[in-house]
Parts: sequence; C-alpha cells; structure tokens
Amino acid sequence: MGYQIALIPLCSGFFVQIIKFIIFLVENKKLNFRRLVETGGMPSAHSASVAALSTCVWLKEGGPSSLFAVVLVFSLIVIYEAAGLRRAAGQQAETLNKIVERLYKGEKITGIKLQEFLGHTPLEVTMGILLGITFALVFSGY
Repeated sequence: MGYQIALIPLCSGFFVQIIKFIIFLVENKKLNFRRLVETGGMPSAHSASVAALSTCVWLKEGGPSSLFAVVLVFSLIVIYEAAGLRRAAGQQAETLNKIVERLYKGEKITGIKLQEFLGHTPLEVTMGILLGITFALVFSGY
C-alpha cells in the first residue's frame, strides 16, 4: 500500500472535482471546465483528499500509531480551514461583489470579479469526508 497512500487521496480529490463538474453541467446545462480546478462547491475535494489520506494511513499503520495521529491532526486543520476561513473569505468576496454592482449600477465594469466559492458549508465538508473515506476503503482493498 506504499504508493497508494499518496495516489488514493490524490485520485479521491480529482474524483470529487469531476463530481462538481458534472453537478455544474446538470444544473446549468453548460460545460465549465474551470470546475475541474476551482475551489468550493459540493462536495469538498480538500475534505475528501485528507479523509482518504487519514483512512489510508489508519489502514496501513493502525489507529494508535504516531503517523496516524499526525495525519489526523493535519486533516482536521485542513477541514477546519475549508469550512471556516475559506468560507468566510468567500462570503466577503460575495459581499464585495454586491457593493461593486451597486456602486456602478448601469455602467459596464471592467476588471475581475472576485471568486465567491472559496470555502465550504458543513454539508459540503461532510460529504467530502464521507466520499474520501469511502474512496480509500474501496481502492485500498478493504
């Protein structure tokens, strides 16, 4: 399972990005290839990747191992950041975009609109965690 400890989490995150691409396609009836690399949205690729990583290490090293403890703490920090700080940054971007639209109402604005989908809701994070664990269990042979 050596190389799989890296490969399974990476594939899990990529798989989740494909899910987000498909969800966007179904909801909007148009292709948006940026969804394959953008942050935010359902489910959380960050949460899926670190949940898969933690699960793989747990399966290989066991729950009481030092390595699993380190990976688990790392994973919890990533999940917290995905749901907390990055979500708040996304909400700020959304508010700033509304302010700009009101200030320049009726005028064509040139410039970059801030990306609003930076973080995740608790549901998006939870779904990412569940997908990551499932992905790790299925592809690690358990």
